[in-house]
Amino acid sequence: MNLEKTIRSLEGRGFKVSHFSSAAEAAEHIAAEVCGKTVGIGGSKTVEALGLYEKLAENNTVYWHWKTPGRDTLKAAALADVYLSSANALSEDGEILNIDGTGNRVAGMLFGHEKVFIVVGTNKIAPDYDAALYRARNTAAVQNCARLGKRTPCQADGSCHDCRSPERICRALTVQWTPMGGMETEVVLIDGDFGM
Repeated sequence: MNLEKTIRSLEGRGFKVSHFSSAAEAAEHIAAEVCGKTVGIGGSKTVEALGLYEKLAENNTVYWHWKTPGRDTLKAAALADVYLSSANALSEDGEILNIDGTGNRVAGMLFGHEKVFIVVGTNKIAPDYDAALYRARNTAAVQNCARLGKRTPCQADGSCHDCRSPERICRALTVQWTPMGGMETEVVLIDGDFGM
């Protein structure tokens, strides 16, 4: 994994990049950047591991369906000033890949906010697009199916089958090549293994 190349590539594509050696430093940075806002959070084990819901709720109104389930929470998160989530994979060339089953997370990362934070552990960096896509499908998606108790073919052997299972969670793939127009996007990189 070439961290320096990844940062250069992301910045060259127009993303703002912050790099931290610890989760605590990253969480403090995000909390310092966001105050008096509405905040939406997409499903993310990385965001959960950093304790960002609790930290941001001290000075903001935070909407996260993992804490308050329901469609109303999903809608409020979609309309929030700031949105937080993670990535399933990140290529050293600066491409950000995500697979989603419901669409709220990828939609939130692509439209409607003043700013988006994509919080990513360095474990998710892959050398190129193909390796990033492989990681998103065969690591992140398979682990998420297991976490959610989905009955999908990938649970049998740990690899994606591009299945037609009704419980499939790999329903859409997004690749961000640059920040979306009119919306600042900051990639917060953290040394270590975070999320799936």
